[in-house]
Amino acid sequence: MAKRILVPIDDSDRSTQALEFALEEHPEATVTALHVLDPGDFYAATGIEGGAMANYDEIQDHHETRAEGILEDAAEHASQLGATIETDKIVGGISRSIVDYAEDNDFDQIVVGSHGRTGASRILLGSVAETVARRSPVPVTIVR
Repeated sequence: MAKRILVPIDDSDRSTQALEFALEEHPEATVTALHVLDPGDFYAATGIEGGAMANYDEIQDHHETRAEGILEDAAEHASQLGATIETDKIVGGISRSIVDYAEDNDFDQIVVGSHGRTGASRILLGSVAETVARRSPVPVTIVR
């Protein structure tokens, strides 16, 4: 039985379902909700290609505040289900950061939603879920 479970969280219904699954299936485990801030999103928001810098710090602050809100919502949702979770946020490439975080922090399992945010790169299984499943050093449960 898994003792430490990592649940990547974004603002999608699938990640909420993954959190619910982890809490229901592993009530005795320590569950950590992780939100990964993709630095590519910071640059994309500026609309700048290669040169001058818009207010990058302000854009990053906005994304970090949003991430904190997502994690607070996850903790509140877990509380409503009668559980307490740990939360964390990191900056990096999403799939690689999830896998590295799981390995660096001795997680026993990852529970991930089959699709996160919408977009062409996240059709079918979802590129993040697929990449995490292929590269993870620990078992991965994909929640549909």
